[in-house]
Amino acid sequence: MTARLLQGSDAVARSAIEAGCRFFAGYPMLPFTDLLESMARLMPAVDGVCMNAESEIEAVNMALGAGAAGARAATGSCGQGIALMQEAIAEAALNEVPFVVFNMARGQQDYFQATRGGGWGDYRTLCLAPKDVSEAVEHTQLLFHLADRYRAPVMMYGDYLISHTYMSVEVERRDYGPRPAKDWALDGRRGGTGRSRQIWTWAMGKANDPGPGPDRHWQRIAEKFDDMGRVESRWEAERCDDAETVVVSFGTAAAFVEQVVAELREDGLRVGAFRPVSLWPFPEAALAEACASASQVLVFEVNAGQMIDDVRLSIGRRIPVRPLGRVSIDFSGMRQGEILTVPWIRDRVRAAVKEVAVK
Repeated sequence: MTARLLQGSDAVARSAIEAGCRFFAGYPMLPFTDLLESMARLMPAVDGVCMNAESEIEAVNMALGAGAAGARAATGSCGQGIALMQEAIAEAALNEVPFVVFNMARGQQDYFQATRGGGWGDYRTLCLAPKDVSEAVEHTQLLFHLADRYRAPVMMYGDYLISHTYMSVEVERRDYGPRPAKDWALDGRRGGTGRSRQIWTWAMGKANDPGPGPDRHWQRIAEKFDDMGRVESRWEAERCDDAETVVVSFGTAAAFVEQVVAELREDGLRVGAFRPVSLWPFPEAALAEACASASQVLVFEVNAGQMIDDVRLSIGRRIPVRPLGRVSIDFSGMRQGEILTVPWIRDRVRAAVKEVAVK
């Protein structure tokens, strides 16, 4: 397939359709609005449905209903709208209804929301954070696959740069093998036969089947998320083998950090970069290994300090873990402010390296 120059939101929408998404619902809120508009424009050509919902609450429950009926479904917003979706996301996780949530965030202040959630019960939300449009295209199809594989809602953490940047990408269907059978789906074909189904916490299966009971059901859900945590962590490590300083970052900010590391290496400084691709499950063991030779770890995130908690849990007290970023939002409230530049990051990494050398 020939590469095309596409705006990020349009590329993600096309990738979702290639993955088999046929239902999408959302409420316009920038920078998510562009993805909703792309879906509205593209879905009719594949007999898909895109709903401009009355609010984020209606949107996520529409996606939940479509997912429960067996469709590949998705919804999204920015962090403020996804805050309203948390109850339904929790219900979907505990009732094992798969769909994809696209967070086109207004910065990096939604990390806690993406990794800790705000719903009730023992559940987690698998979350991937692409660093650019090309990776967002790849992650989109992977997320639909993982949602079906684990029967769970999953999330992409994008942002204004993913949504609005134009990039030359190839959007083609990726092969993840046969889709799992959805013999649990509430598709209406068994209504009134005595073999109708229901999906509701522990009363799973047939309507007249008492199910496993609440204790065993929630134990099984917890075991499933434990399994996901062991096998679905993803990461990238750049030049960490001999690094004295490792800079940890996520999402689009990581592309700036990678450039800084390349420039400082040319200056002879032993600096490496580590990027958690999956925010949950967080790649704890991989990060600890990447920092084996380091004397300090710097955490660059454009917020008041959120991912740094997971970095410290991974590293322990062996070496110092220091924050590098801070809250930084431009006047529009959409972009990540003055600190998201190569010079700003480079100067502060260089100063941190010098400070350790002096000690």
